[in-house]
Amino acid sequence: MVEEGKDHEVVNREELVEEETNGGPKRWMLVGYDIRAPINWFSMLSRVTHWSFVVGVVVVYGVNQGFGGALGRVGTEYYMKDVQKVQPSEAQAYSGITNIPWIVKPIWGLLTDVVPILGYRRRPYFILAGIIGILSMFFLSFHAKLHIVLALLSLTAGSAGVAIADVTVDACVAQHSGIHPSLAPDMQSLCALSSSIGALIGFSLSGIFVHLIGPKGVYGLLSIPYMLVLLVGLVLKEPYSPSFAYGQISEKFADAATAMWTTLKSEDVWRPCLYMYLSFALSLNIYDGLFYWETDSKAGPSFSQEIIGFVLSIGSIGSLLGAILYQYNLKTYPFRALLFWTQLFFGLSGMLDLVFILRLNLKLGIPDYFFAVIDESVFQMVGRLKWMPLLVLSSQLCPPGIEGTFFALLMSIDNFGLMSSTWLGGLLLHVLNVTRTQFDNLWLAILIRNILRLVPLCFLFLVPKGDSESSGFSRLEVLSVVEDGENHIEVLSVSEDYELSKPEEVELTPLVSS
Repeated sequence: MVEEGKDHEVVNREELVEEETNGGPKRWMLVGYDIRAPINWFSMLSRVTHWSFVVGVVVVYGVNQGFGGALGRVGTEYYMKDVQKVQPSEAQAYSGITNIPWIVKPIWGLLTDVVPILGYRRRPYFILAGIIGILSMFFLSFHAKLHIVLALLSLTAGSAGVAIADVTVDACVAQHSGIHPSLAPDMQSLCALSSSIGALIGFSLSGIFVHLIGPKGVYGLLSIPYMLVLLVGLVLKEPYSPSFAYGQISEKFADAATAMWTTLKSEDVWRPCLYMYLSFALSLNIYDGLFYWETDSKAGPSFSQEIIGFVLSIGSIGSLLGAILYQYNLKTYPFRALLFWTQLFFGLSGMLDLVFILRLNLKLGIPDYFFAVIDESVFQMVGRLKWMPLLVLSSQLCPPGIEGTFFALLMSIDNFGLMSSTWLGGLLLHVLNVTRTQFDNLWLAILIRNILRLVPLCFLFLVPKGDSESSGFSRLEVLSVVEDGENHIEVLSVSEDYELSKPEEVELTPLVSS
């Protein structure tokens, strides 16, 4: 685990760049850029937080969510279209169902925070997530024709495996962000970069794998990322606590719920949460309608599996560029200003879909494939820039001891917004009669979606003006939750000089006292 004290609270990044003693140019420099900087950055994070934590983030975000998510997304699209043969609106509804495990993330967070297994709080849940994912993927892969209900159950179980691993690693990130607040943006950048690079590789290979082994074969291949998640549970370093009063689990659940509710009632917390929900819910998801159109041989450009995979892979470079741009240029900008411009560009970028559907790109002499790459790249980059400051803000609002629970609660709000967006988008496709072969009103669905994307600009007053290091609310303000003689809960501010004497042993019980 990390060392104690304040020495690591502010990491001197200048020490990570080696200079020549004679005042000459820095070694390993290429056109003004230190090519060793990424290695030094990883080394710094590994030294401060321990290498197993960094490996866990890379596996969960990069391999399981990035690579596996990209591969699973393309495989599931073709599984629903070619194997189950459902309508676009139905595919949207089923996608919302399979995302339900992400809505109940606070349950997984509560378990990781207050119910250790065999003396560990995080490791057993990585192992559990890996086992669930492996079994669900094998079940989908080995059955030639599953009923849609069984297929949905298996996909939902696989989604639960990813969600459990995600909330567990998020708890680790939130905990380390509290111990080292100056590194909170760096940790979120590590998550984003891992996810983007993994998605880039996954999308690059997804179309090829779908073409060669089919959607069910892809599900069998997806068991490998879950195996790596299981391996993370075996190597992750965390303190061993053999003594735990399991008879007090119900009391600890109640204490955690009280701490969550007390924190959530703070105006500095619920206002950003409300904005995050509205931002996602009003950005209607109509991707399945676009996917069916892109692969249609009459109305659309009739993209093959390989082209779909390559478009998404090249487009995911935009997500990677967005993460890099945030890390090196935008992470100190005020939340409200950054969200204003990213939300505005997010709405305007949707007009590219309208140009594509109306085939105006052909009139401009731009081929379908090239224009689809531009469209996807812009969408991924702006979406990543829109998402990063919200992640940093969320990680700073998590009280120690219930990091996994509260961060999961914040993320479940976002995921509920995404599910609302998916179901509302499916309803819009159904109302406008966009089917497997009918796309006359798809342009209208895109136009309505683009207009609704701009509505969250009216709610930016809910977001703090400050940047990631000087926001109006800090997680240190909710360190202590106590119950006074009149049995009411209040949040006590803690001095900025507060120091965790044993960060590796942070538990819920010091936070809530009866």
